[in-house]
Amino acid sequence: MPLFDDTDLVFSYSRRQALEDGVLVDVSEMAREARFRYPVAVTRAVWDGVVTPDAESRALGQSEAGRLWDVLTVLRVAIRRSKGPAQTLEFQVIVIQHGADRRIVTLKAVCGPADDWSPCITVMLPAED
Repeated sequence: MPLFDDTDLVFSYSRRQALEDGVLVDVSEMAREARFRYPVAVTRAVWDGVVTPDAESRALGQSEAGRLWDVLTVLRVAIRRSKGPAQTLEFQVIVIQHGADRRIVTLKAVCGPADDWSPCITVMLPAED
């Protein structure tokens, strides 16, 4: 007898639903340019708090594309430097805010199954899951 069956399911929220709802932002196109093999998404908190520049930083040339490229590049380096396979990897990026202030932000990348069980990567804040 199985431990769980369909009647035990309390809640299900697919990656596809999270992308459609905007909880996740698909960045796979740029990730492919950065030589990632798997689809990549960032959480809305990462998109709004790290990737999207504030008005002062935008006026000085910061953009979503540039910041996203930085996040993906630093992640790629962190993956290459990691010791063996891991499902979760923390890494840090420097983010310019208010035009001149720099802050170090810790992010977490999780490699796990997509809805079809193929591998995918999700970048999030350390407290997110």
